Amino acid sequence: MLLVGDIGGTKTDLAVITPEAGPRAPLAFAEFPSASYTGLEAIVREFLGRVALPVTRACFGVAGSVIRGRVKTTNLPWVIEAEALAKAFGLESVRLLNDLEAIAWAVPLLRPVDLVLLNAAAPVTGGALAVIAPGTGLGEAFLTWDGSRYIAHASEGGHADFAPTNASQIGLLQYLHERHAHVSVERVCSGLGIPYIYDYLRDTHYAPESPDVSERLAHAADRTPIIVDAALHPTAPCKLCVAALDTFVVVLGAEAGNLALKVLATGGVYLAGGIPMRILPILADGRFMQAFQRKGRFAELLASVPVHVIVKRAALLGAASCLLEDTHEKGHEPCSSA
Repeated sequence: MLLVGDIGGTKTDLAVITPEAGPRAPLAFAEFPSASYTGLEAIVREFLGRVALPVTRACFGVAGSVIRGRVKTTNLPWVIEAEALAKAFGLESVRLLNDLEAIAWAVPLLRPVDLVLLNAAAPVTGGALAVIAPGTGLGEAFLTWDGSRYIAHASEGGHADFAPTNASQIGLLQYLHERHAHVSVERVCSGLGIPYIYDYLRDTHYAPESPDVSERLAHAADRTPIIVDAALHPTAPCKLCVAALDTFVVVLGAEAGNLALKVLATGGVYLAGGIPMRILPILADGRFMQAFQRKGRFAELLASVPVHVIVKRAALLGAASCLLEDTHEKGHEPCSSA
């Protein structure tokens, strides 16, 4: 039996799977509030004690850069080490994946019901695949074809420089440069970034600030849901919030197009994360794809790239896929692990 997990700043999902049943049919599953625990080891110990199932190997998708089997989590005060986890639970191996790499492993397993199509185009057989996920931060990953299967690769592309594409975004870049030593694309194109866009538009007097929205923002620990909800209000949308979300969507489209060019993602681009699922109607109204394709001489190439939104939580499925692939290929040998 195999242990898999999706380790996030808000919650941690763990499951026990088997090669026979496959990644979509766990024998046990549980969700834990991450911040209530001192580390992943405590959660795993509680889970395994609860389910009483013997596991031999494990794979976890974690928000953070995995270097030599070790990761310092992005939104939790945890350091996770594959070797220490393997030793603590007597496992043959533990593999740690960047969370976007885990989602990328899931992409070849996704079904039509798991996806919403934004650009209907024919994928190139064996073409690279790109994954971009605006959530709390901005994650990026990609997959390449090795002749028999797709292999997922991690990336920290979300921390590359923000590249404005119009006069308003140039002003936004200047505004953020006055406040931050480095303005990454994540600083704009993420849950963390949406409030920065709102502040810029407010401070440059794009539109008057709604007193109701202002009051709610002043008392919110996380301002992004308030801005998004006010922008999507069915009868009285906040003009400033609408503009902030519109800017976000255009920046996301441009960055998704950048990623598609960098990895030549002729097999398709996949948007993941909570924000795309929440704003599907806006992503589908054409502005995202216009920004995606606005690449000069390469506009025609990008118009031929299929673009999908993943509407399923995919990181746990991807961690399971990675571990099962490794089990199939190598038997019970350790896989890039402890």
